[in-house]
Amino acid sequence: MLGLFRENIKVALGSIRTQLLRTVLTIVIIAIGITALVGILTIVTAIDYNMNSSFASMGSNTFNINRYENATRRSGGNEVEKINPIISYPQAKAFKENYKYPLTNTSVSFTATTTAEVKYENKKTDPEISVLGVDEIFVQNSGLEIENGRNFTVFDINNNAYACVIGSDFASKGIFKDVNPIDKIISIRGAKFRVIGVLKEKGSTFGNSQDLRVLIPIQVARSMFSMPNVNYTISTMVDKKELLNEAVDNATITMRKVRKLNPVEENNFGISKSEDLANRIAEMTGVLNMSAWVMGIITILGSSIALMNIMIVSVTERTREIGVRKALGAKKSTIATQFFIETLTIGQLGGLFGIILGILIGYLICLAAGWLFVIPWQAIIAAVATSFIVAVVSGSYPAIKASKLDPIEALRYE
Repeated sequence: MLGLFRENIKVALGSIRTQLLRTVLTIVIIAIGITALVGILTIVTAIDYNMNSSFASMGSNTFNINRYENATRRSGGNEVEKINPIISYPQAKAFKENYKYPLTNTSVSFTATTTAEVKYENKKTDPEISVLGVDEIFVQNSGLEIENGRNFTVFDINNNAYACVIGSDFASKGIFKDVNPIDKIISIRGAKFRVIGVLKEKGSTFGNSQDLRVLIPIQVARSMFSMPNVNYTISTMVDKKELLNEAVDNATITMRKVRKLNPVEENNFGISKSEDLANRIAEMTGVLNMSAWVMGIITILGSSIALMNIMIVSVTERTREIGVRKALGAKKSTIATQFFIETLTIGQLGGLFGIILGILIGYLICLAAGWLFVIPWQAIIAAVATSFIVAVVSGSYPAIKASKLDPIEALRYE
């Protein structure tokens, strides 16, 4: 049985070599469909993994109070889009002071600038550094970790110390490459800051590096970057997850009091839980997954028709050969198996090239976007299964047709 299988493989490869151009074109068509499927699924897997990793590091027991909820806002017809007022520093401070729910820690922060230039001795960065004004709770509530040095203390924040915590890129490949940055002095807008800590690497989100940022005490940031209508973010972590919903309800009441809303007015702020954001990401990646399958199936449908066509033509061209094999004693099953294996070989070659190209394209896109690349096992399994099904469906009819040829009529065929 094994010898017969090997013989069929040899015959299949020999047949492929005799009609190389048509075979190559068919393999390319199959590969394009598999590439589209694997490439999109690879990108979707990378997005899903990176976003879920970000939210998981924050913990499922964290919620933020922002100007708006993190949801898509649509307006149409005569509908007027509601514009919420910013969360000012006095409001954020008042919330932190009045929110007394047990087992919670609240931080207040804001993005001072995203175009800062950082200097160290005779080195300087490009003007693309984000500077955040934070308190001593920010690092913990944001799911960040200190890799080297220490975090801010209450003393640092209350005394407006000119100290800073920097992102990992400064130490690994930036102005502090090959230098221990702890206790070194950097300059931002002429102000001198002593480096007290280095954050653990976080990677990028949608092309924005999370490791090119500097954290400084919030009051120092407010004095250096005085801008109108600055919006502050309030982040709260609950020590026990089962208390999260009650903590959110209590936070809503507290924020309504800070905003001085009467009982009939709607909330003019948004509260978003990290697990809600993760669920929204899952919904979006689910849609992208479905789109990948639809696009891949449409392309693969075309490739299966092309594969079936080449095998039917092959059966027609090799009618005399089939007659000779049958006259020498070949069974119907042997003839059918021969053509079926040819079809499977072409299908699997197309699938293999498609998988390689799809993963390569996905990797390059992840590299360009700064995402962590994840081997898309689901996409690989789906591609192997899809190319196998295409080969089975496309090869069944030509194989059956070849096996049913009358040997006498086949020998007469010119």
